Amino acid sequence: MKSLAQEVAAVMGGLFPKGANLHEPSFKGHEWDYVKECLDTGWVSSVGKFVDRFEADLAAYTGVKRAVVVANGTAALQICLKLAGVEAKDEVLMPALTFVATANAAAYLGAVPHFVDCDEASMGLDPVKLEDYLKSIGKIQAGALINTRTGRKIKALMPMHTFGHPVDLDPLVEICNRYHLTLIEDAAESLGSFYKGRHTGNWGKVSALSFNGNKIVTTGGGGAILTNDEALGKLAKHLTTTAKVPHRWDFFHDQLGYNYRMPNLNAALGCAQLEQLPRFIEKKRALHDRYVKAFSALKGLKVFSELSYGKSNYWLNALVLEKESAFERDAILAHCHERSIMARPAWILMNELPMYKDCPKMDLSESVSLLSRIVSIPSSEFL
Repeated sequence: MKSLAQEVAAVMGGLFPKGANLHEPSFKGHEWDYVKECLDTGWVSSVGKFVDRFEADLAAYTGVKRAVVVANGTAALQICLKLAGVEAKDEVLMPALTFVATANAAAYLGAVPHFVDCDEASMGLDPVKLEDYLKSIGKIQAGALINTRTGRKIKALMPMHTFGHPVDLDPLVEICNRYHLTLIEDAAESLGSFYKGRHTGNWGKVSALSFNGNKIVTTGGGGAILTNDEALGKLAKHLTTTAKVPHRWDFFHDQLGYNYRMPNLNAALGCAQLEQLPRFIEKKRALHDRYVKAFSALKGLKVFSELSYGKSNYWLNALVLEKESAFERDAILAHCHERSIMARPAWILMNELPMYKDCPKMDLSESVSLLSRIVSIPSSEFL
């Protein structure tokens, strides 16, 4: 009798007899034409028409008032936190189950990551558990939430849309309103995902996207800041272009700025990729449906699927093992790799990393459980 790990590997081998990588970019549009135009005209750095176009196209697609493109997703998150008024020693609530950039962005500002548990349904922040926790450790003082255990101000809440699946945002907005928190969406993985008919990134005061090489749309390296506040959008652009005051020849910088600009070359790639996003999503959703059918006969796991309130871009498909099957996870990974099929666990929980082990945290039992049961599987749009 085959083990669950062997059965999973057999299904994957049947789908991909020649093997498959986890997520590869696809360049089937105008990428060559737009990048060549940059080379032919000499506009390859941080000024050029594709930077402006990419920002406008992103704003139009996501429905926000302003998009500002930057060098990478981590830079976008850092500037989002700064725009939200996060300062050194402030605490920022965020999931323990996330990519390290979420925590790093806060640490770069001298702020303190404060790790929160997730729920299995969305793999995102658990609003019920979070509110119970805040009631136990927080007090409102002079219009701010104070952590009574550390004495520090808890300034912001930063949920992350795991693998492109929208977290349940409405209750998180309510929590932010009740506890004087600023909502910042880590939407790095969710370009093309919608919550209750509206694109992710519209609920936070500011939000961040990533265009890393493995994302649904790539610029090679890059990110973007999204906001519906025109003044914040203008400030985001100013801060990420070294805070240089426009002038025909003078170099005057009116505050501490950051050289986080996205080069025109990268933006050209992004414009061509964004044109194809509807097709990418259609292909990815079809791949997800194929996975659901392929694994329907196997007991002990499920294919992670969108919830009723959201529409996922299915950036990364994942299997979630039942708790009694968690011991099979590493065997599944090993069997898949033997067939040249790239499969991955989720990220190590942030509180288990050496630089964040002493950060404040709530009970993370669900995150611990989920981490032991998630297997990410190949998700390239052309599979």
